[in-house]
Amino acid sequence: MDRFLSHFIHRFDAKGRISIPSAFRQVLAKDGFAGVYAYPSLDAPALDCGGHALIAEIDALLQTMPPYSPARDAFATALLGMSEILRLDAEGRVFFEERLKTALGLDGEAVFVGQGHKFQIWEPARFQTHLEEARARVRRLRAEREALASGETPR
Repeated sequence: MDRFLSHFIHRFDAKGRISIPSAFRQVLAKDGFAGVYAYPSLDAPALDCGGHALIAEIDALLQTMPPYSPARDAFATALLGMSEILRLDAEGRVFFEERLKTALGLDGEAVFVGQGHKFQIWEPARFQTHLEEARARVRRLRAEREALASGETPR
């Protein structure tokens, strides 16, 4: 199974382009898409990115909701209406418009973070803070799971 794994820091060039990590490009190529679908994350100051498989997941989610319902319209607007297609050039780079870089707080570099079915693009310092918070949360969740498994009351 092809998954987006690991994390990579890459620099923007003078023209505002940045290389998608080669491991991520390989996943996108196997998915049959010569670009990147990207939309603002619903939960973080980052871009959620992927290929056809990510769009298929979004479509499947939307199919579970009644047509023309407020919930479906909200999800469609947030996930599809805000999407952009970032086209890869011959060297595997994509161009970021200045407004997108500004919205994400990106300056000289960005971190690409694999999340299995998708990847995210973050400003490195923001990602470091997010990572520390995520690791703390996972430690708490692990402790809760262990407490439940042993019959203890979680704290």
